[in-house]
Amino acid sequence: MEKRITIPEIIEKKQKGERITVLTAYDYPTAATLSEAGIDILLVGDSLAMVVQGRDSTIPVTVDEMIYHSKWVVKANKHAVVVVDMPFLSYEFSTEEAIKNAGRILKESGADAVKLEGGEEIAPTIKALLKAGIPVMGHIGLLPQSVGLFGGYKVQGRDVKGAKRLIKDAKALEEAGVFAIVLESIPLEVAKHITESSRIPTIGIGAGPFCDGQVLVTHDMLGIYKGFRPKFVKLYADLHAEMLKAVKKYISEVKEGTYPSREYSYSLSHEVLKELQEELS
Repeated sequence: MEKRITIPEIIEKKQKGERITVLTAYDYPTAATLSEAGIDILLVGDSLAMVVQGRDSTIPVTVDEMIYHSKWVVKANKHAVVVVDMPFLSYEFSTEEAIKNAGRILKESGADAVKLEGGEEIAPTIKALLKAGIPVMGHIGLLPQSVGLFGGYKVQGRDVKGAKRLIKDAKALEEAGVFAIVLESIPLEVAKHITESSRIPTIGIGAGPFCDGQVLVTHDMLGIYKGFRPKFVKLYADLHAEMLKAVKKYISEVKEGTYPSREYSYSLSHEVLKELQEELS
């Protein structure tokens, strides 16, 4: 069996100057393929609410849904660290509630860590989770669970006040004990400063080339999800177009009667066919 990467090895990658690769997965076949490719971290993101469930935001997804999807990702994984997003209102009420929900996620799915959105204000929650033995990844910048407060999916930290706030939040999360921080939709100069002043890895998504690693939503970079595509998403394949082409060809062949041909059918042996015909005659 292939040896899986550990969280300490993820941290060591920063010290060695090795870039960290992260992609989202929500099901067995996707996770199996990404793991086989050698991805470092599989993120079971609450983005599944949008790209899998077709919702308008990440807000509606539940703890039970995150656990359900995470189970199959963990089952398929042979290589990566598996991190699971804690969904909206699963950790904000109290540290006790956060520990209960995070504990359920790890215990019932077999994942390695959870990810929380927020800065300095959630540092006490992170410390409580770590005390309970639950590894945590941080997430600052654009916070999809708080997109209503931001007035939409907007780049954060574009003025001095905002940039200083992000730098302060990153330091607070590092001191609280997160093993890595996702930096989403922030200016590359701010991301560079945070990365260079931090001992733990930064994982960028719309944060420029200076982060220690990068994450994308797999459905975005493969062209499966046809909703809004942010500026930072590079299209590595257009699987939506390929799937559409294949399905249209299937529909056409079925209607024309060219599929299935004998090539895709089962037949009786000559002896059995002859015997059957005699029986039926």
